[in-house]
Amino acid sequence: MARSFGSATWLVAEREILTFLRTKGFWIGLGVLVLGLFAAAVLPSVFGGDRDSVAAVGPQAERVLSRADLDVRRVGNLDEAAELVRSEEVEAAVVPDESGRSATGVRVVALDDAPSDVIAELATAPPVDLLEPAEVDQGVRQLVITVFALVFLMFGMGGAAIAQSTVTEKQTRIVEILVSTVPVRALLAGKIVGHGLLTIGQVVVLAVAAPVALSLGGQSELLTLVAPALGWFVPFLCVGFVLLAAMWAVAGSLVSRQEDLGSSMGLVMIMVMGPYFAVMFLFDNPAALAVLSFVPFSSAIAMPVRMFAGEAQAWEALLALGVLVGTVVLIVLLASRLYSGSLLLTGGKVSLSRAWTSGD
Repeated sequence: MARSFGSATWLVAEREILTFLRTKGFWIGLGVLVLGLFAAAVLPSVFGGDRDSVAAVGPQAERVLSRADLDVRRVGNLDEAAELVRSEEVEAAVVPDESGRSATGVRVVALDDAPSDVIAELATAPPVDLLEPAEVDQGVRQLVITVFALVFLMFGMGGAAIAQSTVTEKQTRIVEILVSTVPVRALLAGKIVGHGLLTIGQVVVLAVAAPVALSLGGQSELLTLVAPALGWFVPFLCVGFVLLAAMWAVAGSLVSRQEDLGSSMGLVMIMVMGPYFAVMFLFDNPAALAVLSFVPFSSAIAMPVRMFAGEAQAWEALLALGVLVGTVVLIVLLASRLYSGSLLLTGGKVSLSRAWTSGD
């Protein structure tokens, strides 16, 4: 009896989920992720970090900093100290306070947010002047970017299992039995749904473990800082996964052996790793981040961060999400034809042109 597209899709998705849940590799990978989360949360508090560098102007500033665990750089005047702060050669500058606001006779000059590590080293917290005030603390902004980029990378690389599953079915000829039971496009849709649910399940496990890990590391407040940014990140991430999953499926359908898979998944790897490195390296460049927030493969990271930092309007986020959805529709249609055209072709790597002409 012929199955409906929906029931066939769920049948394939259920098969993919159960197959991977029975493998040791899946549980070992999940265990490594959880251990990595605890290590990232706990180790910084155990080992600490390098001393912050500050500029000091005048003898009073030097006296205030004499017992602080800071790398002090002596400069001659306020302009020179401000230039060091703007160029980010120092975390902040401690300069004479002529307003009479400070009990210590000094004030702190920083770039865009109060340097909490520097202030904590001083006996009495002095006034803080910001040269370029930011709506969101720079440290919090960088934290949100790092978390989003890593989760995106995990989602994107998780799609590689779709390629591996596809080529395994071709190599063992199981695919010939599958396509006699369910439509080829339902097979593609089921793989995307199944692996999407598996990846979401891993993220849920990390979300449950995160508060425990952050609490052990003395960083419980970080979770409350990241939470407001999730409202935009979740829909972007879910749509972005469908985009990458379709490409992973095509990469697997183009080859007939696991050993050949590396030759077909180079482009997908670039689309996963490219946005990760682009956002991580350019996060402090507003113009570059604005461009990346409208590029489909990087918008899942860049746009939610811009919304969280107050650098983008709601219409920009909706436009970027619309561009991403449109790209997903186009890529899925193209992938569907390539997948159906190459899935039953064996004997070596299938060219894109041959897969296209063989697709119905």
